[in-house]
Amino acid sequence: MLQAIDLVLRGGRVVDGSGAPPFEADVAIRNGKIVEVGAVARSAGTEIDAAGLVVTPGFVDIHTHYDGQVTWSERLLPSSSHGVTTVVMGNCGVGFAPCRPDQHELLIGLMEGVEDIPHPVLADGLPWTWESFPQYLDFLDGRRFDMDVCAYVPHAPVRVFVMGRRGADREPATPADLAQMERIVHDAMLAGAMGVSTSRTFFHRSADGKSTPSFEAAERELTALAGALKAAGRGALQLITDFDQPEEVFTLLRRLVEHCGRPLTVSLLEGTYGPMTLRWHEVLDWAAQASAEGVPIKAQVLGRAIGVMLGHELTLNPFYTCDSYAALSALPFEQKIQALRQPATRARILAEAVDPDPTIVLGRLAQEFEHMYLLGDPPDYEQPFEQSIAARARRLGVRPQALAYDLMLEGEGRNNLYATLCNYECGSLDTSLAMMRHAGSVLGLGDGGAHCGTICDGSYPTFMLTHWVRDRTRGERVPLPLVVKWLSSDPARTVGLEDRGLVMPGYKADLNVFDPDRLRLHAPEVVHDLPSGGRRLVQRADGYECTIVDGVVVHRRGVPSGSLPGRLVRGPRAAPTT
Repeated sequence: MLQAIDLVLRGGRVVDGSGAPPFEADVAIRNGKIVEVGAVARSAGTEIDAAGLVVTPGFVDIHTHYDGQVTWSERLLPSSSHGVTTVVMGNCGVGFAPCRPDQHELLIGLMEGVEDIPHPVLADGLPWTWESFPQYLDFLDGRRFDMDVCAYVPHAPVRVFVMGRRGADREPATPADLAQMERIVHDAMLAGAMGVSTSRTFFHRSADGKSTPSFEAAERELTALAGALKAAGRGALQLITDFDQPEEVFTLLRRLVEHCGRPLTVSLLEGTYGPMTLRWHEVLDWAAQASAEGVPIKAQVLGRAIGVMLGHELTLNPFYTCDSYAALSALPFEQKIQALRQPATRARILAEAVDPDPTIVLGRLAQEFEHMYLLGDPPDYEQPFEQSIAARARRLGVRPQALAYDLMLEGEGRNNLYATLCNYECGSLDTSLAMMRHAGSVLGLGDGGAHCGTICDGSYPTFMLTHWVRDRTRGERVPLPLVVKWLSSDPARTVGLEDRGLVMPGYKADLNVFDPDRLRLHAPEVVHDLPSGGRRLVQRADGYECTIVDGVVVHRRGVPSGSLPGRLVRGPRAAPTT
């Protein structure tokens, strides 16, 4: 006798995540698994009419920073509102475990500086009921979410846990230190960590301006971390590093993978300093060659420029270091905008010199008017240089500072500007397209849960489905099956989550149903929903009919269902055998 089924999606256009052409089919689900794809004759407890809609796997985001948010929130916005059904957090070597009681402030300051999550939010939101990384995972295991969550064990907390102030001050690790770090990472792997992450970029600094504890860690220290994965026989390495000497840097990465036999992903961006490089195409070629030779290395890339949002409600804007502007910071928002509208205030601020805060590396972008744009609503992430603030100011015969000042006061003072940091050296997204298409890359770098007042790239799945598939006018578009593959099965396989990312029998029933014609990405907006009333950027989307996690609907037409089937995923998952 055929077993009853729980849910059927009827008559949708299935894009199954493999890259194959779409096909019309029903999708049947039982006990959190896909059991049938085709003409499903049986009825189900719940049926959803998907005629005229697209059915895809849930999206897998392998680069997030929800390490704090998962401890106080069940809904992992913005990612869960953009079709993401699994996230991997703990990237870039920062997180909150392991941690001794006297190290809380140090790790908060590190996350505040590196990922722009305000100190009061973390100080009030984190319960700190753990000390070791396995205890942190146990805490998460008792919680429920609107998606599945996975975690890397981050290098910086491990280093500080073992070495204390010596670790924070980046002193060399002793052999005893290295042995203890290796044990901690090995124990974390056995407890369910997805791997280990680290940062080797000057770009990452604590709130006090000091480099992250893992910056410039010796190769023997990285080898010790990798050795823990080798001993455990599982897990992946993740890192961000400066590509100042690309050949030497990549050779180091290859040695690590050859030592441990585990896959590695590294952030790759086009640009001229820090983790960016104008030789990105060579790095991708090296990664593809290494993988072909049995040394699995992938470069994580993003489908749009990484750009910083600038505005009166946000961390940065062109005037944030001006004394007269800073003097208004304590005012309620409406009063602040009213004061900024006064001609005398405007004249005073525009006359003052700016001095970007040296503790905020992104601060230099606050005056990059040649690469600064009015983002708009709907947001335009691929504007030509002719639409930059500098170019518009030249045509108007005014200073770019004056134009930026006036534009930000529009929309009741909530007009935000957008300054491109990387992937936009040529004034288009052709670099991103070349990166995404390369065999050496995997899609990532959305940073969901981080950069609360500067960046809002966790929305990238919807951007991929709208801009790249449907709306792009300044170059090639990308077929829907390929974009879905980039968002689902490719990242899932990269980190060892082989039980999801495909709409096929036996796979985890994480699914999206959306109207490709109605999909729309709204402009980023500020909400105050973090602990202590903290603010962050979110980005809404229209057009998703429903998102399903483990066979349960979690969002329907943009509204949370109230169901929380998401769980902590402990370690890699094998592909189904049937």
